Amino acid sequence: MENNKFVIAVYVDNKAGVLTRITSMFTRRGFNIDTLTGGGTERPEFSRITITMSGDDYVKEQLIGQLKKLLVVKKVEVLQEEPIKRELMLIKVNNKSEHRNDIMAAVDVFRASVIDYSPEAMCIEVTGNPSKIDAFVKLMEPFGILEMCRTGIVALNRGANTLFN
Repeated sequence: MENNKFVIAVYVDNKAGVLTRITSMFTRRGFNIDTLTGGGTERPEFSRITITMSGDDYVKEQLIGQLKKLLVVKKVEVLQEEPIKRELMLIKVNNKSEHRNDIMAAVDVFRASVIDYSPEAMCIEVTGNPSKIDAFVKLMEPFGILEMCRTGIVALNRGANTLFN
């Protein structure tokens, strides 16, 4: 079977220890997570965890089955083929005068923002789909990346459907 990336949305009880239960299940079962993000939802009693993974249909079905067995999990759904995906990255690059114009041109083209500036370094915020983030990183590599962090993917299905309708 083909190895594919997939995105899973998981609604869980909004209480302490839930993320530990979820990640422990991944560890016990040997699942490898590409990204995992979590946060509040439109319903204060729930948190939403968005998981991206790679694997075949068997891995996907095993993961969904194991998640549904956890009492803290209220809803699990594999998002459709092309969900709306976004990621945030903060990246700090060298701020050498000979590269400054090229860096600023890239910031403009990628609709990014410079959020901190010093004579030695620039911190840039980039938001978009993961391929946009990857492309920006590749573009910044020749200038010297000092540090970066990425949030992981958050995603929603397109259209009016929600996880609870």
